[in-house]
Amino acid sequence: MSFPPQIKVPATYMRGGTSKGVFFRLQDLPEACQVPGEARDKLLLRVIGSPDPYEKQIDGLGNASSSTSKTVILAAPTQPDHDVDYLFGQVAIDKPFVDWSGNCGNLTAAVGAFAINGGFVAKERIPENGVCTVRIWQANIQKTIIAHVPVTNGEVQETGDFELDGVTFPAAEVKIEFMDPADGEGAMFPTGNLVDELDVPGVGTLKATMINAGIPTIFINAEDIGYKGTELQDDINSDPKALAMFETIRAHGAVKMGLIKEIGEAAGRQHTPKVAIVARPVDYVSSSGKSIRASDVDLLVRAMSMGKLHHAMMGTAAVAIATASAIPGTLVNLAAGGGDRTEVTFGHPSGTLRVGAEAKEANGQWTATKAIMSRSARIIMEGWVRVPGDTF
Repeated sequence: MSFPPQIKVPATYMRGGTSKGVFFRLQDLPEACQVPGEARDKLLLRVIGSPDPYEKQIDGLGNASSSTSKTVILAAPTQPDHDVDYLFGQVAIDKPFVDWSGNCGNLTAAVGAFAINGGFVAKERIPENGVCTVRIWQANIQKTIIAHVPVTNGEVQETGDFELDGVTFPAAEVKIEFMDPADGEGAMFPTGNLVDELDVPGVGTLKATMINAGIPTIFINAEDIGYKGTELQDDINSDPKALAMFETIRAHGAVKMGLIKEIGEAAGRQHTPKVAIVARPVDYVSSSGKSIRASDVDLLVRAMSMGKLHHAMMGTAAVAIATASAIPGTLVNLAAGGGDRTEVTFGHPSGTLRVGAEAKEANGQWTATKAIMSRSARIIMEGWVRVPGDTF
């Protein structure tokens, strides 16, 4: 019996913020995978090493976490005054599907650099020394993102002294602006309320702020479900009952936000919405052993991603945190002490992060003009990724 040989596809493996992913140029994909559909999904699943019942992704480039089971496809811009289209695919670890329902804010930090290196940014727009402004169209959520990428001697500057909690080594700082970050065409608060009463069977009635900004996110008070907001990954990820509870909250919140029609649909939409718990500041020790004092932060946030507690904070969830904190009366704003604010520093399992946002109210509706944060990114490996020829 004969088997087809492997094929190779040009690819780049990059870290962006506290995530890693495999980056492709659309024109480099096999022809059948250059359009959305089953062939593309099968290719990306095989590249990452999913579905893997062992949840290790040994036979692919994934690293068995939601932060590293990610893929990116960049293409020529479809919108005027943009440099590149950015499409993000969150690859399930143990199931055969790719979730295209949202953005990855962390990998956005790497998109600007990849766009420059990949020939998407016109040469006359790249300074010999300085900062290159890359205009990104985020195709998943139909939004504009601006990445400010440092350039030295005409090349992307990746090394530097910017430190990001959740990333071991320092690198060059990349500033990112998420323009009009409300996700989708609906209201930023889909229920019309800053705080809702969310009925969750087996859990109770919880206060919840449900917001579409950066990525659809459900915020609840940590103390309402027995937590302090200082939890690290093992405190939640080693507890099957806790994971089931968070998934139940997520599913019922998704229905109330109008993202799905019935609870059963949540299993096929793992990437969105996110669930996060918030709490007022207290001292704690981060996963790296770093002491975080209550005076270092405005509030504590822990967020779930793809069914597990994230080791740091998703970039898109950080946008949601920044936006919600800027709106008086949300649970995020109240946990941070309430009042008007344009930036917030929050504690997460790996340390702290400062984010900013601008929001305004008009005719009873809140809108956000932009959210801002700093990340870093670098190429880890580039060349070709190989998959069996009968993958798709």
